[in-house]
Amino acid sequence: MSDNTAEKPFRIQPGLTRDNVHFWTGGADNELSFLCCADCATIVHPPQPICPQCLSKNLAPKPVSGKATLYSYTINQQPWIPGFEPPYVIGLVEIDEDPSVRLMTNIVNCDIDKVEIGMPLQVVFEEQDDGIIFMPLFEPANG
Repeated sequence: MSDNTAEKPFRIQPGLTRDNVHFWTGGADNELSFLCCADCATIVHPPQPICPQCLSKNLAPKPVSGKATLYSYTINQQPWIPGFEPPYVIGLVEIDEDPSVRLMTNIVNCDIDKVEIGMPLQVVFEEQDDGIIFMPLFEPANG
């Protein structure tokens, strides 16, 4: 195990499917992408084969800006997973392109006492051991 791998906390790896591979691998190109309906422009997340708005099957991955707003959060104090030492912030973020699209993620690169609802965020990616999956995490926008 390399030193770089030892620094990253253990994360449960997602199962890759044809409907979600763009989401979990887009970080290799520093892109956060979601399925988007080509007929009505609805962002579809979590991934599914049919647009929930217009019932179209004409969906394709589309990158977004990676900017978001912190909708809600909690500070975890429990050592649930070995190597993932508390305290850490679990946040629910709203994607700027469509605030109804929310992701549960970690807020990183920020002092816990500086985290606040409504703060602007930007995506950062944590490469996993396999070099295929990139976890989208969020940090305060502009440092």
